[in-house]
Amino acid sequence: MTVRTRVAPSPTGDPHVGTAYIALFNMAFAKSQGGQFLLRIEDTDQARSTPESEQQILDSLRWLGLDWDEGPDNGGSHGPYRQSERRDIYDQHAKILIDKGHAFPCFCSSERLDELRKEQEISKSGSGYDGRCLHLSEDDVQAKVAAGESHVIRMKIPAEGKCVFNDMLRGNIEIDWTQVDMQVLVKADGMPTYHLANVVDDHLMEITHVIRGEEWINSAPKHQLLYEYFGWDMPVLCHMPLLRNPDKSKLSKRKNPTSITYYRDAGYLPEALVNYLGRMGWSMPDESEKFNLDAMIENFDITRVSLGGPIFDQEKLSWLNASWIREDLSTEQFADRLHKWLLNSDYVMKFLPQAQGRVETLADFAPMASFMFSGMLDLSEEDFVHKKLEQADVKKVLQFTLWRLEQLRQWNKSDIFNEIKTLSKEMGLKLGDFNHPIFVAIAGTPNSWSVMDSMEILGADMTRARLRHAINVLGGLSKKETKRFDKEFRVLGAE
Repeated sequence: MTVRTRVAPSPTGDPHVGTAYIALFNMAFAKSQGGQFLLRIEDTDQARSTPESEQQILDSLRWLGLDWDEGPDNGGSHGPYRQSERRDIYDQHAKILIDKGHAFPCFCSSERLDELRKEQEISKSGSGYDGRCLHLSEDDVQAKVAAGESHVIRMKIPAEGKCVFNDMLRGNIEIDWTQVDMQVLVKADGMPTYHLANVVDDHLMEITHVIRGEEWINSAPKHQLLYEYFGWDMPVLCHMPLLRNPDKSKLSKRKNPTSITYYRDAGYLPEALVNYLGRMGWSMPDESEKFNLDAMIENFDITRVSLGGPIFDQEKLSWLNASWIREDLSTEQFADRLHKWLLNSDYVMKFLPQAQGRVETLADFAPMASFMFSGMLDLSEEDFVHKKLEQADVKKVLQFTLWRLEQLRQWNKSDIFNEIKTLSKEMGLKLGDFNHPIFVAIAGTPNSWSVMDSMEILGADMTRARLRHAINVLGGLSKKETKRFDKEFRVLGAE
């Protein structure tokens, strides 16, 4: 048997270090067994998926050296490798489940489901779908379908007993079937949910081992049941511990930069980031702290993974990155890396016209443009002092801008400007006053060239990271402030 693993990210935002973490362990396991590693794009969420996000995923994983044997860009014998291109395959398999009596159409409206959830919360009678459409007659189903009634396809779940499945790291796991919902398999728009697409794709792509985050443990019963319904053997499951912030909470962009491209743009070496991710819950046999990808593959043993939540600590990553720079690069190699990162002509040419129009001597360029080559800026509360805005107003401007830009799907100067102009108007602030704290957060000074140009060039992940950093410099938001700001923000969006 040839070992085959995969990573299946969704192209709905910045490429996450958690994706790289799971990709690394899938690749290391497969290659250590002489097997193959696949990349599959799970873009069934058509409202949020974008080609730009997909390309960022491909570019960032390749930057890390996590190459795949089969995928959407290099093809293979098990394609297509984008779920949006496999809809006919899912339709066929959904029909198989319905014909076998393992799935059924559900015509319940979203309003009815909302009411059901409210009733269950009040009565504390459990949660999940109550099976109302499970007992519709075939004639009723056909009549509703013929009438064009919107519906989804749900899977049937046993009413009693336990599901038992094995995990490579955790042994046997038991979950009561009463805790498992009648999962939607096909949405009203005809697109499959993760659960159906995941199982069908893994089987047809001959995936032998599914190595994924532990947040999917509660979905394993649904997946095992689908394999049984189809009459297929299920791949071996391995649920990796989740990456954690230093305070032990789940790794999140609100407490740590989580985008792979952030670390690339902030000057981290790909070897160091891979090395650091490899140490997340795993260690070399000799406990060495520094190792490259080839060494990890050569020595990889998945049973060495610790189930304790690995802490993603930026300070430790920076220390490790410094070790790679100082100990593993010659001066010539360091110069080459620095040149490619700092003086990348494609990047520099984007803002060189802005700088050229403001310098008096060539020596002015370096201090003027330094923020374009930085990670987090060295800021203080004093930098944000504004004659017309109190500190609470400054924090509100930064937080509202962050929330608005987190919703932005297309990252370009025009869309960024429109969002900020609209937001300043909704908040009753002059655009110049509104932009002051944004200039400081992004450029470190209010006296820079167009902050809209800077944000477009720096990119979404670095821009958002700097806005979060600025908010933290100002003391961050308490739970009370967050709740109040969120309420005010929602009112703005509704007006």
